[in-house]
Order: sequence, then structure tokens, then C-alpha cells
Amino acid sequence: MPSDRSDDTPHAHAGCRCGRHASEAEHARATSLDAGILQSAALRAIVPDARQRRGFLRAVGASGAMAALSALFPFSALEAMADEKLPLEKKDLKVGFLPITCATPIILAGAAHFYDKEGLKVDLQKTAGWAVVRDKVLSREYDASHMLSPMPLAISMGLGSTSVPMVMPVMENTNGNAITLHTKHRENRDPKNWKGMRFAIPFDYSMHNFLLRHYLAAHGLDPDRDVQLRVMAPPDMVSNLRSGAIDGFIVAEPFNQRAVYDNVGFIHLLTSEIWDNHPCCAFAASDEFVRANPNTFAALVRALIRATAYANKAENRKQVADLIAPANYLNQPLTVVEQVLTGRFADGLGQVRNEPNRIAFDPFPWHSMAVWMLTQMKRWGYVKGDVNFRDIAERVFLATDARKRMAELGLAPPGDTYRTHTILGKTFDPAKPDAYLKSLQASL
Repeated sequence: MPSDRSDDTPHAHAGCRCGRHASEAEHARATSLDAGILQSAALRAIVPDARQRRGFLRAVGASGAMAALSALFPFSALEAMADEKLPLEKKDLKVGFLPITCATPIILAGAAHFYDKEGLKVDLQKTAGWAVVRDKVLSREYDASHMLSPMPLAISMGLGSTSVPMVMPVMENTNGNAITLHTKHRENRDPKNWKGMRFAIPFDYSMHNFLLRHYLAAHGLDPDRDVQLRVMAPPDMVSNLRSGAIDGFIVAEPFNQRAVYDNVGFIHLLTSEIWDNHPCCAFAASDEFVRANPNTFAALVRALIRATAYANKAENRKQVADLIAPANYLNQPLTVVEQVLTGRFADGLGQVRNEPNRIAFDPFPWHSMAVWMLTQMKRWGYVKGDVNFRDIAERVFLATDARKRMAELGLAPPGDTYRTHTILGKTFDPAKPDAYLKSLQASL
């Protein structure tokens, strides 16, 4: 990855020997990254135990370990094989995104030339709201897009729109959201006292809506009767909080931190305190696009997985913040974006918190997460009747495809696609969604 900003600028194509990088320096860095991924994967295969692996590296050093591995593995041949891609059906693409930190992998893949490396020319389209994203994907104006992770499920089911089969191969981020309240509510921290308050949510089919409803219900409030929930584009939330039109909001960053920065709100709760490592945003496309452009789709997924892997490393976060903060992307003060990505931030209550997992970037689309989203759609009346949770989850969330693309890049995908999750201290078992729903209804 480049350390110089001018080298990182998207579309600055000075050229390199292979024609796919901005410069010779970028070519060297990209091929070095590939070699590192392959070598790391080989070391994990030979020494699967993490403790023994660390001991081996301490004993011989990183360069000694790589020299030993090179004697056993034909890395140059493997790198050449990894670089051989099938012909792309479509190279010029329009991909939508909202100016939020959840879009980091999509933005970074452009700013750091990961799309270029795959032979793609991606025109990133900054979009104001989620309904616009949905409509532009359905009208084929966008080839693919950043979406809230429940959106491809809802669109596939015909909830809120025409039913169009969608697929989601990459989860862009986990965590990365908060409940923010107006400064006038600093002494009103108990949700039991929030009756009559007005909250903004970014979209009906969002983790924000489902997590806020879940949180309110756990504190004895009916989110459909005791409070007002207003759908609002994320960029509009801080100004509406400032004017007093709303009492609070739940949304992706950087708008929670921006409310603190502007001294109009405080962070009541990080959503990781409701469900740590919960899903948030995703990358999605129509099934029609994928069937017509399978090689292009695979290239997109590889680029995004590279970006999520890079963004997820703590040591890269400040550099990533510098790349995504400018006006053509998030259009936010660098300080705000850094506080979000590094997890060291002012909370608006006089404290500086250190939460390294405030936002994370994990590309794997767990089927169990999709099942939870579907239970919430049923719980709150967005879908009626019986729901085949597993079938819908597995048709839309492409965990098998994610496994394949992660393996191509030398990353280790999970062995399963379902797991239990702990949400507000209660275990969600994806094998028993109806029993989970009944337990929630009984507690409301």
C-alpha cells in the first residue's frame, strides 16, 4: 500500500509495466502484497498452531522463515497463477456508495487501485440515501452497490420494492454505528424514560432499525407506539439533531462522531454494546448481473476482500482515514474519521474512550446473521406468514462464493456459515429462529 498521498489518488494512472497500476512503485507494492498473502497462507498451512507459528518466527525471524518456505514452495509460479484471471465480460462499471465509514472497502478499493489490479475501471457514485441506491440498482443504472445488509434480503423478497433476486457476496463492515442523543438529553440516559422521543433511522430494512427496536423493546418500550421512528438520509441527521427536529438517531459513522464534533449530540451507546461484531453494510448486486458477468463479479469481490483485509488492520487505520475523508468520498474532517477508525474518541460526555473494535471490516457473509435479520423482519411485521429462513439466507448471502474468493487471496475463511450470536446478553441460535422469536414476543 502506498504511503504517499499522491500515489494513492484514484484515477492517477501514470502506468506500469503490466498496465494495471498507477505507477511502477504501485506495481511493486501490489505484487509485494500478493506475495505476502501467499507466503502467509503457506506458513499457516505448514504450522497451523498459532503459538508454534509465533515461536518459529521468533526463532528464525520473518526473512529466515520466508527463505525456508521459498525452498519448499514455488512462490513465483503460484503468484503467476493467482494473477491469471478469466476474461472480464464488462470492465467499465458504476458502483454506488453512501458517504459513511461502512463504505470504506468500496472507497479504498478505488483509492488504492485494487479495482485496477483486477482490470476493472470502477466509477464510484456517491449517493444521498438508501432508497436511491435501491432504485438505481433496480433500474440498472448501477451495476452493483454498497447496501445495508438487510436490503438484498428485502429486495429479493419484494419488501418495499419490486421483487428482484439479489446476492450479497461480501460483508463490508461490522459494528461502526451508535445511538446518539441531543445534548439536552445528557441526564436522560434510561431508555424507559424515552416515551414520545423522535429518532431518525436510515432505512426500514437496516440493522439500525432492527437494533434500535431490539434495544427499546428490551427496555419495555414499543418502538411502534412509544417513540417516533423517522427514516432519514444519514447526511441529514446531524442538522436535524441540531435544529431539535429529532431527539436522537442511530446511524453509521461518521455522523455520530460528527454530532459530538459539532457539540450538538453525545454518544449514548455504541451498537457493539448491543451486539458485538454485528453486521452492518454489504456489497450487493442483482442475480441477473452476476449471471451475465461472472468473471467481472469475481474480480469485484476479490478487490473488495483485499480492501477489507487491509482496512481491518489497526496499523493502517490512520492512512485509510486520510484516503476516505476528502470531499469526493466522506467529506468529513479528518479528525472525525480518525476517531471512528482508530476507536479513540470523545463521546460528548466529557470522556475519551478507547474502543479498538468500534468498527471492523470482516468480509464473510454469515448465513446466521441473515437469519437474525429475517427474524426481525417478521417480528416487526415487515413480512407476514411463514418464512423459510435458511433458504432465503443461503440464496442471498453468498458465503460459499466468499470462501472461494478469500482462499484465492490466501485468507482463511470460517469453516461453517452458521454460528450463535449474543445479542443484549441473549443467545441467538440460527437453528431455532421461531423459538427465538417466541421468546422475544413473550418479553415485550
